[in-house]
Amino acid sequence: MPAEMEPNHPRGPGSAEARLLRHAVELKRFSRRTFLVGAGSASLLAADMLFTQRVQEERRVNRILEVKDDVAERYFPHASWILFPGYKTSWEEALWILNALRGSLNKRGQLAAVGYSNEGLDIDEVVIAVIEHVRAHQLTTLYFYGHSFGGMVATQVAARLRELHGVEVAFILLDSSPASRYDVLDQSWFEGVVLLYESGFRFPTVLRGGYELGERMLHKNERSWSQILDQTLEQLSPIAPSSVLIQSESAFIYHFDAGRFVGKLGGTKMAFIGNPRDQTVDYETARDAWSLTFKANMVSDNLRTDGAKPEHASPGWSPFVYRPIIEKLQDDFFPLPTGGGKKAVV
Repeated sequence: MPAEMEPNHPRGPGSAEARLLRHAVELKRFSRRTFLVGAGSASLLAADMLFTQRVQEERRVNRILEVKDDVAERYFPHASWILFPGYKTSWEEALWILNALRGSLNKRGQLAAVGYSNEGLDIDEVVIAVIEHVRAHQLTTLYFYGHSFGGMVATQVAARLRELHGVEVAFILLDSSPASRYDVLDQSWFEGVVLLYESGFRFPTVLRGGYELGERMLHKNERSWSQILDQTLEQLSPIAPSSVLIQSESAFIYHFDAGRFVGKLGGTKMAFIGNPRDQTVDYETARDAWSLTFKANMVSDNLRTDGAKPEHASPGWSPFVYRPIIEKLQDDFFPLPTGGGKKAVV
């Protein structure tokens, strides 16, 4: 018998068949593992794409986001707070702010926020969304919460509601709101954004992370490095405001002129709150500008959010600082019946 045909020879048929069998088994295992990994990855990608598509479709229009509260609905069926979110604030963050302040806001009204459209900020469309919400819920008393630049939006919307629909807002709370672009401490950053936006340039998603990281690093004194990283990554998620919305918000701030709305708010009461250590908006100039421009409407401008972190417009992060201020303003200017002859506004 030839040597290569012997059973124990390394080149014998038994050894070759064993090697082929082992290779086949390994290939089968590899193929199965690769298939499962590939199928799993494809499923996750498809799910993410579907979720992203659903979110993008949903956020093409302005929407009033509600936070249900049994106490507010029972005792204030025709009154509501409406939050106008600040720069780059997502729908989820707006709801987070409302929930953080719920224990104070629900003492005068129900809770809602404006979810800005990812197609860009359009005040006329915001006014339509608000008035439809007012009519659908038969609201007769409105309290506006202007979160940072949202105070600018709240003021313009209040003026338009009165002019177009005869609806007068009872109160506008300006939380660290700039009265113009000159109150923004670092104007150079958003000036470039506005120039590009008005020239027709739109930030693509692939550049978004670098853009957000750069902007946040410029204001790193207000955040820790972990917060900068977290907030930068959040801006890359499907639920983040679109680049177009952020650019349009920048343009709105850049061109806002509070003087256009003087005498157009009727009996609306206004109050400014903020933090002297604010590194985003100049507390002194913003407060003075609002107070002087709306002298007939301003009822309070000396309440400060000392101790809040970050220092600029942070009710979601520091509700323990904001709640007592909100409650004081409500009690001072919109007192509930207490048996002492005071009438309820609602």
